[in-house]
This record gives sequence, structure tokens and C-alpha cells, in this order.
Amino acid sequence: MINIEKNKDYIIDITALGVNGEGIGKLNNFTVFVNGALEGEKVEIKLIKVNKSYGFGKLLKIIEASPYRVESKCAIYNKCGGCSLQHLLYDEQIKYKKKKVIDCLIRIGKLNLKSEGIIVHDTIGMDIPYRYRNKVQLPVGDKAIGFYSAGSHNVIDVKECIIQHEAGDKVIHIFKEWIKKYNISHYDEKKGTGLIRHIMVRKAFKTGETMVVIVTSSNKLPFAKELIEELTLNIDGIASIVQNINTKNTNVVLGSECKTLWGKATIIDTIGEFKFNISPLSFFQVNPIQTEILYNKVLEYAKLQGDEVVFDAYCGTGTISLFLSKRAKEVYGVEIIAEAIENAKENALQNDVENAHFYTGEAEKVIPKLISEGKKADVVVVDPPRKGCEKSLLEAIAKMSPQRIVYVSCDPATLARDLGILEELSYRTVEVQPVDMFPMTGHVEVVTLLTRRETTK
Repeated sequence: MINIEKNKDYIIDITALGVNGEGIGKLNNFTVFVNGALEGEKVEIKLIKVNKSYGFGKLLKIIEASPYRVESKCAIYNKCGGCSLQHLLYDEQIKYKKKKVIDCLIRIGKLNLKSEGIIVHDTIGMDIPYRYRNKVQLPVGDKAIGFYSAGSHNVIDVKECIIQHEAGDKVIHIFKEWIKKYNISHYDEKKGTGLIRHIMVRKAFKTGETMVVIVTSSNKLPFAKELIEELTLNIDGIASIVQNINTKNTNVVLGSECKTLWGKATIIDTIGEFKFNISPLSFFQVNPIQTEILYNKVLEYAKLQGDEVVFDAYCGTGTISLFLSKRAKEVYGVEIIAEAIENAKENALQNDVENAHFYTGEAEKVIPKLISEGKKADVVVVDPPRKGCEKSLLEAIAKMSPQRIVYVSCDPATLARDLGILEELSYRTVEVQPVDMFPMTGHVEVVTLLTRRETTK
């Protein structure tokens, strides 16, 4: 029997990976989570936190390494809180993500994959799993611009980030020189003083346009002319320089007021055949390569023939709705964020899409209202936030009896919970496709096809 004590060193066997890619092992029946450890490894740890039935260990030494362990390509990997799996071979990362999805379906959703004939496909990974992000948000600290360290708001200084587009690295260098040369103050969260809070860079992969956003705590921006000159001379594709004013004492990055300092207020990028205006406040998927794969999978599962009505719950800025519109008779998108619906309407107008209609409100309230007005969907697509769907929405959808439901999820756990509910409402889970939208992290996006049980007989 091992006596479990905080701040004591232990040797432990890692038998699995957790939901965020952390190693999991046991001391007797006491579960220990260890960041940086891999399945199959024997490691030495210091137990730094102890709860009733589990604790957290700090990795001190790898005694027996996994054959899938690799050297991280990032100089600050062990300090930055952005990535959690750079030390795992990429082929194994995508296997881990499939396993994670399957585990959630069985453990949380109570789905019997074999007896129900549910197909879980291999995760769709990337040929080059680096430099895939088209947006980077960089907090500014004391002599540092970069990312927060894991579990804190301490800013880790960054020279380059290998999962962001290279434009971000150039912008970091320019801002460091500008801040130093003109003695520009950084915002202090605790004191509520200082000027520069964050820097955001958005890169349109298809059009090449670049947007730089300076988030400030006031309307003032001294030496703006000099900053604009450096950015326009040195950043490829620079099309927009915007000041975002955030005067609130909050952890939220962006304020509601934007002021265009140079160029356009938005940049344009495309997904498939559709163009999208992207503002500082717009939601746009951060991995455009995998986004197109994801949306095409949604379209494939929807199996539209041209005469169907489709409901798109949690439609955001209408990106999936537009993809669906090219093969559907009518698409009705619902989203609670009013600004997103305005963007969705603008995106439909810009792309000459006339059969997509957008409504502001909670999906669990708007969709039953649409049904009461005589609108009935043949196919329903849901793409909820991490918390998943409200049960009342799932019940409303099931009552309408669409032929197919396509569920897009960023959290396999809430997906599995909701699939369990839909199974009880006469729907059958048919296919599950994980997509690696965020290489080097523990996150995975999932597209799932469900059909009414009567249609499978």
C-alpha cells in the first residue's frame, strides 16, 4: 500500500491518455494526471495536487519512453498553454482522437457500436499539421508578447508559433520594436492600467489578405502613424489595420468598438465557392483547410437532392447554411447572437444565395415557432457550442421527424450525451467522422449522421 502525499516523488506507469492529452496512471487505486506523459511510459513525477480520489503530477523524468514520443518543434512548448500533444507522433495523435470519440460514445452515450452497426471512421488528419491557424490572439505583457502559460495569465514571450500562420510571427517582431522604441505601455489586468491589451492577426489563406487588430484600453493610440508604416511595409497582403477599444476590466479579449486605422474594415476569404467578409468581431473557423473538409462531410451526410427543407441550428455566421443552400430547396438558420445573424445575411447577399433565411434567437425556442408556422425540415443540422444541445431542442427536432440529423460537435462528451437522448427519441446513430481541426492539441471536431429508425427498415 502506497501512502499518497502531496509534494512527494513517485514512479508511475501511464496506462492511458486523458481528454486533453494528459497521461493517466494510478498509485494503487488513486488516479494521477500527468501533463507531458504518454501511454505506455514509466515516469517519475512529483505529486503537486491531491484531491479525494485523484491528483495531478508534475513530470520529472521519463524512465521508459513511448516509441511514439517525438521532440517538440516549439522552443516554448513546455511553457505555453496552447498545445498539449506536440510530443506525440502525429499519426498517433489522430488515432488517439478516434479512440477518444469511441470512448465517449460507449461510456457517456451508452451506444453499442458493434450491435448497432455504428461506423466510426478514422480521424481525418492534415498532410502538414503545422501553420494551420488563420487567427492568432496575442496578449501583451511586461516586455513580452505571446501566449498565456497553462492555467494562468502570465504572458510567455514568443518569437514564433508553429501552428499559426507566419504573418503572426512578423507582427510580433514589429510590435516588440514599436513598443520598445516609443515606450508604449502594456495593459495590467490587476491594476487596470496601461494601453495595449492584445494584438490579433487574421490571415485569409485563399485571398492572402491580412488584418492586424490592436486592442487598446482607451481611444488613444500614440505613434500610430509609425506603426502603420512598419506594418504596411513588412506584412505581406496587409489589407486592414484596426484599433479595437476595450475599456472594460474583463478577461474578454475584444471590445465592441472598432476603428479602422488603415485599409478596409474587413478582409475576404473563401471556403469552397463561397466568399466571406471577416471583421475583427466575426466568427470564422481557424483552420480553413480542415473546415472545407468538415463542411463537405456535412453536405455528404445531409444527402440533399434539391427539394429538401433544412434547419441549421446554431448557424453562426451562416457558413454551413450556405454550403447546404446549393443543394437544398430552402435553408433556415438560427443563431442567438444577433451580430452573427447580420453577418450571415450579408454573407448570403454577397454570394447571391436567395434560399437561405436567418433568424435571431435561441434554437430551442425559434425552431418550435418555425414548426408552428408550418415550416418542417427534411434534414436538420446542429452545430452547438461545447455544452451541446438543450434537451428541449432535441425533443422539438425529433417531434418534427426529419429524415436525417447531422450533428457537428467540438466536444465528443456532450455529443455522446446528446446522441444517447436522440437514440431514445427514435433516431439511430449511423456514421461518425472525427476531423482533426486542431493538430497538436487534444481537441477534435466530429460530424455524425443520424436517421429515423423507421427509415432504416
